[in-house]
Amino acid sequence: MSVTPEIIRFILAFKVRNLRQQRGTSVTELAQRAGMSVSYLSEIENGRKFPKADKLIQLAKALGVGYEELVSPLMQDEPDGVTAFFRSELIKEFPFDLFGMEAGDLLGLIPPNPAKASAFVETLFEIGQTHDVQMDRSLFTALCSYQRLNSNYFGDLEDAAAAYRRERGWGPHQVLEEELRDVLEVEHGYVIEEEAFRTIDLLAKRRAIYIGGNRPRLLVNPRLSRPQRTFVFARELAFRTLDLPREQTEAWPAIRTESFDQLLTSFKASYFAGCLLIDGDEFALALERFLDQESWDPRSFLDLMSAFHVTSAMIAHRMTEILPGKLGLKKLYFMRFHHRLGSDRYEMRKLLNMTGMPVPRAVGSSEHYCQRWTTTRLLQKYDGQRSWGTMPPTYPLISAQRAYFVPDNVGFFVISAAQPVETDDQSTSCVTLGFLMDDTFRERVRFWDDPSVRSQKVGLTCERCPLTFEECEARRARPLILEREQREQREREVLEQLASGGPVPS
Repeated sequence: MSVTPEIIRFILAFKVRNLRQQRGTSVTELAQRAGMSVSYLSEIENGRKFPKADKLIQLAKALGVGYEELVSPLMQDEPDGVTAFFRSELIKEFPFDLFGMEAGDLLGLIPPNPAKASAFVETLFEIGQTHDVQMDRSLFTALCSYQRLNSNYFGDLEDAAAAYRRERGWGPHQVLEEELRDVLEVEHGYVIEEEAFRTIDLLAKRRAIYIGGNRPRLLVNPRLSRPQRTFVFARELAFRTLDLPREQTEAWPAIRTESFDQLLTSFKASYFAGCLLIDGDEFALALERFLDQESWDPRSFLDLMSAFHVTSAMIAHRMTEILPGKLGLKKLYFMRFHHRLGSDRYEMRKLLNMTGMPVPRAVGSSEHYCQRWTTTRLLQKYDGQRSWGTMPPTYPLISAQRAYFVPDNVGFFVISAAQPVETDDQSTSCVTLGFLMDDTFRERVRFWDDPSVRSQKVGLTCERCPLTFEECEARRARPLILEREQREQREREVLEQLASGGPVPS
């Protein structure tokens, strides 16, 4: 990456702060010696200002270094890691403004000693490489944080979709695929086609591809169900209605996320599409009726899908928006898992955790997710039935569970829905909503203690779970991570006993 003005500001900020601290000089003292205000010097040390030459000469003199040494983009003692940090994709792309920060605010985390600073930053990079923490994953994590900060409810997008509905004279329930397609083709000049997906296997997992021009082309995967095609068209209208920026050619889902702006734009388009297909006010009323049932009935979840003519994934996504935003149920999580037929591995594709609890979460590929989760049980059941060809390929299996995560016994009411992935014959997807069973949930949801819903102790993964083989019939592996942590704890206790002169535990 080239040395940009922003990088030069960061390097100057790092140098000034470190030189000042090495000399034991306060910001006030250095500002007086350099003939500048304390606030201006603070701006320099935070990477926000780069002074003119005369000010830099005064600052270099006050720090006791040469002008060239101060302004050079190179640093003494070759702290290459720090330079790499300032030039990294993290600095370039991370949305600091969402969290009330600037990239320069990270300067305070870096140790003042150049050698230690280099080692610190290089360690962060090595951890990222070891654990495959890539930039696009960091951006998705930032988006999830942004959603949590807003309780995943965005009133401006809700209002924009409601206004569009009123403008078209569309009612609160079904928006037809044909209506949306007609708007795109007639009013926006789109050419909508499917043939590219029939002839290019490499595109099979993409739902749609946009190609700009005087007559924009929208390539739609012909394997999508009718509700999914409707969502694709609604999402495309979001770009036009909200005037969202986009590349000349875009695949959805994106092949790779290159910037946070790209990710946020895609999120807004999908959110608007969900609002357009599932009216917020009408859905809130439907959810109130759903939650007010005395007993759990999976058919009532199917009824929600039928009422709004959408998939289980669309219903679950919309619930994560309306339940916190309109009904006050904010402590929930959403997961989407994929499972390939015949595999013993389950891949978490998406997680939005608004519960404040550390479970569930994504883990390393070497670990086995708990087989007691209704999520994994449904995927196993669905794949078993698919193998025998005993059910229609688009029929969703729905189940509920009261899951108590060990060892803290944190309880969640969990609803899962599994069905095949239309764009992959060999994969099944399961979406899961988990509600923290706190006082608010128990007051709002009448069926939370329905005896027909299984209550069960669950873990995160077999490798971390304290339940024994005798206690858990579904365990797939020894609790290796838990055993290591327990062994290390016992070793620390022995060391403490040795230090205190007491008897050493056996």
